[in-house]
Amino acid sequence: MFTGIVEETGVVEKIKPTAKAIELTVRATVCGRGLKLGDSVSVNGCCLTAVKISARGKFKLIQFDLLQESWQLTNLQFAKTGSLVNLERSLRANGSLGGHFVTGHVDGLGKIIRWEKSGTDHVLEIAAPKEILRYVIHKGSIALDGMSLTVADVGKTSFRIWIIPHTFEVTALRERKIGDAVNLEADMLGKYVEKFLSFHAKK
Repeated sequence: MFTGIVEETGVVEKIKPTAKAIELTVRATVCGRGLKLGDSVSVNGCCLTAVKISARGKFKLIQFDLLQESWQLTNLQFAKTGSLVNLERSLRANGSLGGHFVTGHVDGLGKIIRWEKSGTDHVLEIAAPKEILRYVIHKGSIALDGMSLTVADVGKTSFRIWIIPHTFEVTALRERKIGDAVNLEADMLGKYVEKFLSFHAKK
């Protein structure tokens, strides 16, 4: 479980396909502190398990093994050596919930169709599949590449978000451009409500 508050942007160090998985190695500082083998880390909103940790100066190199399904269903498939990725360690029981409950289970990919500066802020518009958009509500929460963001407006095929300067500066959004794919995870509360209502409607 995560909160959607990005702790740092890591850098993709290496991507190596193997017979069993795809090895993704990320260089980190903050998220490497106290990290142990088997711990979960949100990488662009995708919950991954640290399978190898090594030191390189002040950095930690964290290796994750991705199954083909995880690779193909997330925007990690478009990552290259040097790409920035949003990182967050899993939520501790005594931790601060600054965003919303994020599981790290990506629902699907969205596409940036508008990305421009407006005053000191940025406007971000994402085209999303209808099976995800059904859970997106005005002023509700959504996880985008692991970031807990508030929805400013919802259209028939897309939704819009305002990005403040701090979020732009400390996340991988500063690398994004129109046409890029982003990982989306809808607020799980909406999914539970839908399931509950559907169950009782059949009775």
